Amino acid sequence: MKFSRKTLGIPYILFLLLFVVAPLVVLLYYAFTNGQGKFTFENLTGFFTDPNTLGTLFYSFAIAVVTTAVCLAVAYPVAYILATSKLRQKGVIVMVFVLPMWINFSLRMTALKEILTLIEGNLAYYPFLNSVIGMSYDFLPFMILPIYNTIVKLDRSLLEAARDLGASERGAFFRVTLPLSKPGIISGVSMVFLPAMTNYVVLDMLYNSTYIMGSLIGSYFSAYNWHGGSMIALILLGIICVFTLLTSGTENENARTGGALL
Repeated sequence: MKFSRKTLGIPYILFLLLFVVAPLVVLLYYAFTNGQGKFTFENLTGFFTDPNTLGTLFYSFAIAVVTTAVCLAVAYPVAYILATSKLRQKGVIVMVFVLPMWINFSLRMTALKEILTLIEGNLAYYPFLNSVIGMSYDFLPFMILPIYNTIVKLDRSLLEAARDLGASERGAFFRVTLPLSKPGIISGVSMVFLPAMTNYVVLDMLYNSTYIMGSLIGSYFSAYNWHGGSMIALILLGIICVFTLLTSGTENENARTGGALL
Protein backbone atom coordinates (compact mmCIF):
# COMPACT_ATOMS: atom_id res chain seq x y z
CA MET A 1 0.00 0.00 0.00
CA LYS A 2 1.37 3.38 -1.02
CA PHE A 3 1.11 6.15 1.55
CA SER A 4 0.62 9.76 0.52
CA ARG A 5 1.07 12.90 2.57
CA LYS A 6 -2.68 13.08 3.09
CA THR A 7 -2.68 9.55 4.50
CA LEU A 8 0.09 10.36 6.94
CA GLY A 9 -1.94 13.38 8.11
CA ILE A 10 -4.93 11.26 9.18
CA PRO A 11 -3.68 10.63 12.77
CA TYR A 12 -3.17 14.36 13.26
CA ILE A 13 -6.64 15.13 11.90
CA LEU A 14 -8.18 12.56 14.23
CA PHE A 15 -6.27 14.07 17.15
CA LEU A 16 -7.58 17.55 16.32
CA LEU A 17 -11.15 16.31 16.00
CA LEU A 18 -11.09 14.37 19.27
CA PHE A 19 -9.11 16.71 21.50
CA VAL A 20 -9.64 20.18 19.99
CA VAL A 21 -12.85 20.36 17.97
CA ALA A 22 -14.99 18.07 20.14
CA PRO A 23 -14.15 19.80 23.46
CA LEU A 24 -14.74 23.19 21.82
CA VAL A 25 -18.17 22.06 20.62
CA VAL A 26 -19.04 20.93 24.15
CA LEU A 27 -17.80 24.25 25.51
CA LEU A 28 -19.97 26.18 23.04
CA TYR A 29 -22.99 24.05 23.91
CA TYR A 30 -22.76 24.67 27.65
CA ALA A 31 -21.87 28.34 27.19
CA PHE A 32 -25.03 29.13 25.24
CA THR A 33 -27.53 26.90 27.06
CA ASN A 34 -29.15 26.93 30.48
CA GLY A 35 -29.80 24.15 32.95
CA GLN A 36 -32.72 22.91 30.84
CA GLY A 37 -30.62 22.73 27.69
CA LYS A 38 -32.35 25.73 26.05
CA PHE A 39 -30.43 28.26 23.98
CA THR A 40 -29.76 31.48 25.88
CA PHE A 41 -27.48 34.51 26.09
CA GLU A 42 -27.88 34.81 29.85
CA ASN A 43 -24.43 33.39 30.52
CA LEU A 44 -22.87 35.99 28.21
CA THR A 45 -24.78 38.94 29.64
CA GLY A 46 -24.22 37.64 33.16
CA PHE A 47 -20.47 37.76 32.66
CA PHE A 48 -20.49 41.45 31.72
CA THR A 49 -22.96 42.42 34.46
CA ASP A 50 -21.40 40.49 37.34
CA PRO A 51 -18.89 42.67 39.26
CA ASN A 52 -17.12 39.52 40.48
CA THR A 53 -16.28 38.19 37.01
CA LEU A 54 -15.37 41.61 35.61
CA GLY A 55 -13.21 42.36 38.64
CA THR A 56 -11.42 39.04 38.26
CA LEU A 57 -10.87 39.69 34.55
CA PHE A 58 -9.34 43.12 35.17
CA TYR A 59 -7.25 41.79 38.06
CA SER A 60 -5.96 38.94 35.87
CA PHE A 61 -5.21 41.40 33.08
CA ALA A 62 -3.33 43.68 35.47
CA ILE A 63 -1.23 40.80 36.81
CA ALA A 64 -0.45 39.64 33.25
CA VAL A 65 0.55 43.15 32.11
CA VAL A 66 2.79 43.86 35.12
CA THR A 67 4.33 40.39 35.01
CA THR A 68 5.10 40.78 31.31
CA ALA A 69 6.61 44.23 31.90
CA VAL A 70 8.80 42.95 34.74
CA CYS A 71 9.99 39.96 32.74
CA LEU A 72 10.77 42.16 29.75
CA ALA A 73 12.65 44.70 31.88
CA VAL A 74 14.80 41.93 33.37
CA ALA A 75 15.09 39.66 30.34
CA TYR A 76 16.10 42.14 27.65
CA PRO A 77 19.31 43.41 29.33
CA VAL A 78 20.26 39.85 30.26
CA ALA A 79 19.63 38.54 26.74
CA TYR A 80 21.41 41.50 25.17
CA ILE A 81 24.51 41.15 27.35
CA LEU A 82 24.70 37.41 26.75
CA ALA A 83 24.11 37.67 23.00
CA THR A 84 26.68 40.43 22.44
CA SER A 85 29.33 39.22 24.85
CA LYS A 86 32.47 37.50 23.62
CA LEU A 87 32.33 34.76 26.24
CA ARG A 88 33.02 31.34 24.81
CA GLN A 89 30.71 29.61 27.25
CA LYS A 90 27.75 32.01 27.05
CA GLY A 91 25.56 29.09 26.01
CA VAL A 92 26.24 27.59 29.45
CA ILE A 93 25.17 30.85 31.10
CA VAL A 94 21.93 30.81 29.10
CA MET A 95 21.36 27.27 30.35
CA VAL A 96 21.71 28.53 33.93
CA PHE A 97 18.63 30.73 33.38
CA VAL A 98 16.75 27.79 31.85
CA LEU A 99 17.86 25.32 34.52
CA PRO A 100 15.05 26.18 37.01
CA MET A 101 12.55 24.96 34.40
CA TRP A 102 13.99 21.47 34.81
CA ILE A 103 13.25 21.45 38.53
CA ASN A 104 9.85 20.30 39.77
CA PHE A 105 7.36 23.17 39.68
CA SER A 106 5.93 22.46 43.14
CA LEU A 107 9.42 22.39 44.62
CA ARG A 108 10.32 25.74 43.05
CA MET A 109 7.12 27.43 44.22
CA THR A 110 7.46 25.99 47.72
CA ALA A 111 11.02 27.33 47.96
CA LEU A 112 9.88 30.75 46.72
CA LYS A 113 7.04 30.76 49.23
CA GLU A 114 9.44 30.06 52.10
CA ILE A 115 11.71 32.89 50.97
CA LEU A 116 8.84 35.37 50.66
CA THR A 117 7.42 34.28 54.01
CA LEU A 118 10.79 34.85 55.63
CA ILE A 119 10.93 38.36 54.14
CA GLU A 120 7.30 39.47 54.49
CA GLY A 121 5.85 37.31 57.24
CA ASN A 122 2.25 37.00 56.04
CA LEU A 123 1.98 36.65 52.26
CA ALA A 124 -1.68 37.68 52.31
CA TYR A 125 -0.66 41.28 53.03
CA TYR A 126 0.83 41.74 49.56
CA PRO A 127 -1.21 39.54 47.18
CA PHE A 128 -0.59 41.51 43.98
CA LEU A 129 3.15 41.89 44.60
CA ASN A 130 3.61 38.22 45.43
CA SER A 131 1.58 37.22 42.38
CA VAL A 132 3.86 39.26 40.12
CA ILE A 133 6.98 37.87 41.83
CA GLY A 134 5.77 34.29 41.48
CA MET A 135 4.68 34.71 37.87
CA SER A 136 7.88 36.54 36.91
CA TYR A 137 10.03 33.86 38.53
CA ASP A 138 8.16 31.15 36.67
CA PHE A 139 7.98 32.77 33.22
CA LEU A 140 11.27 34.69 33.01
CA PRO A 141 13.08 32.02 30.91
CA PHE A 142 10.30 32.22 28.33
CA MET A 143 11.13 35.90 27.86
CA ILE A 144 14.91 35.52 27.85
CA LEU A 145 15.21 32.74 25.27
CA PRO A 146 13.38 34.27 22.28
CA ILE A 147 15.03 37.67 22.77
CA TYR A 148 18.44 36.02 23.07
CA ASN A 149 17.82 33.92 19.96
CA THR A 150 16.87 37.04 17.99
CA ILE A 151 19.79 39.22 19.06
CA VAL A 152 22.43 36.52 18.68
CA LYS A 153 21.36 36.00 15.03
CA LEU A 154 21.36 39.67 14.03
CA ASP A 155 23.60 40.67 11.16
CA ARG A 156 26.57 42.41 12.79
CA SER A 157 27.38 44.23 9.56
CA LEU A 158 24.32 46.42 10.17
CA LEU A 159 25.80 47.67 13.43
CA GLU A 160 29.14 48.27 11.73
CA ALA A 161 27.39 50.25 9.01
CA ALA A 162 25.57 52.34 11.61
CA ARG A 163 28.84 53.18 13.34
CA ASP A 164 30.50 53.99 10.01
CA LEU A 165 27.68 56.46 9.38
CA GLY A 166 28.44 58.21 12.66
CA ALA A 167 26.01 56.52 15.06
CA SER A 168 27.11 56.17 18.66
CA GLU A 169 26.79 52.93 20.60
CA ARG A 170 23.55 54.18 22.09
CA GLY A 171 22.25 55.36 18.72
CA ALA A 172 23.13 52.07 17.05
CA PHE A 173 21.29 50.19 19.75
CA PHE A 174 18.07 52.22 19.54
CA ARG A 175 18.07 52.47 15.75
CA VAL A 176 19.34 49.03 14.78
CA THR A 177 19.43 46.43 17.55
CA LEU A 178 16.19 47.29 19.34
CA PRO A 179 13.99 47.48 16.20
CA LEU A 180 15.46 44.26 14.80
CA SER A 181 14.92 42.46 18.11
CA LYS A 182 11.21 43.29 18.04
CA PRO A 183 10.19 39.77 16.84
CA GLY A 184 11.90 38.22 19.86
CA ILE A 185 10.24 40.72 22.17
CA ILE A 186 6.80 39.94 20.74
CA SER A 187 7.43 36.20 21.00
CA GLY A 188 8.48 36.59 24.63
CA VAL A 189 5.52 38.83 25.46
CA SER A 190 3.14 36.28 23.93
CA MET A 191 4.65 33.40 25.90
CA VAL A 192 4.45 35.31 29.17
CA PHE A 193 1.26 37.35 28.90
CA LEU A 194 -1.09 34.58 27.78
CA PRO A 195 -0.31 32.00 30.52
CA ALA A 196 -0.06 34.75 33.15
CA MET A 197 -3.74 35.48 32.54
CA THR A 198 -4.78 32.00 33.65
CA ASN A 199 -2.00 30.32 35.67
CA TYR A 200 -3.72 30.28 39.05
CA VAL A 201 -1.50 27.46 40.37
CA VAL A 202 1.25 29.94 41.23
CA LEU A 203 -1.19 32.07 43.23
CA ASP A 204 -2.77 29.09 44.97
CA MET A 205 0.60 27.72 46.03
CA LEU A 206 1.74 31.09 47.37
CA TYR A 207 -1.31 32.15 49.41
CA ASN A 208 -4.43 30.24 48.23
CA SER A 209 -5.73 33.08 46.06
CA THR A 210 -8.83 32.84 43.85
CA TYR A 211 -8.44 36.20 42.13
CA ILE A 212 -7.32 35.03 38.70
CA MET A 213 -9.43 33.82 35.78
CA GLY A 214 -8.22 30.23 35.80
CA SER A 215 -9.22 29.65 39.40
CA LEU A 216 -12.57 31.41 38.80
CA ILE A 217 -13.36 28.98 35.99
CA GLY A 218 -12.37 26.09 38.23
CA SER A 219 -14.64 27.34 41.00
CA TYR A 220 -17.61 27.45 38.60
CA PHE A 221 -17.04 23.86 37.50
CA SER A 222 -16.47 22.75 41.09
CA ALA A 223 -19.90 24.20 41.93
CA TYR A 224 -21.35 22.28 38.93
CA ASN A 225 -22.14 25.54 37.15
CA TRP A 226 -20.86 24.25 33.83
CA HIS A 227 -22.77 26.84 31.84
CA GLY A 228 -21.26 29.88 33.56
CA GLY A 229 -17.81 28.32 33.66
CA SER A 230 -17.96 27.44 29.97
CA MET A 231 -18.90 31.00 29.05
CA ILE A 232 -16.01 32.45 31.06
CA ALA A 233 -13.64 29.96 29.43
CA LEU A 234 -15.01 30.86 26.00
CA ILE A 235 -14.57 34.61 26.59
CA LEU A 236 -11.03 34.04 27.83
CA LEU A 237 -10.34 31.93 24.74
CA GLY A 238 -11.60 34.80 22.60
CA ILE A 239 -9.25 37.24 24.34
CA ILE A 240 -6.33 34.90 23.75
CA CYS A 241 -7.27 34.51 20.06
CA VAL A 242 -7.44 38.29 19.60
CA PHE A 243 -4.04 38.72 21.24
CA THR A 244 -2.61 35.97 19.04
CA LEU A 245 -4.01 37.57 15.89
CA LEU A 246 -2.50 40.92 16.85
CA THR A 247 0.95 39.34 17.13
CA SER A 248 0.66 36.90 14.21
CA GLY A 249 1.95 39.49 11.74
CA THR A 250 5.47 38.90 13.00
CA GLU A 251 5.44 35.16 12.31
CA ASN A 252 7.43 35.34 9.08
CA GLU A 253 9.81 37.88 10.60
CA ASN A 254 10.34 35.62 13.61
CA ALA A 255 11.31 32.74 11.36
CA ARG A 256 13.73 34.93 9.41
CA THR A 257 15.50 36.50 12.36
CA GLY A 258 15.25 33.65 14.86
CA GLY A 259 12.73 35.34 17.14
CA ALA A 260 10.62 32.24 17.63
CA LEU A 261 11.54 29.95 20.49
CA LEU A 262 10.56 26.77 18.67
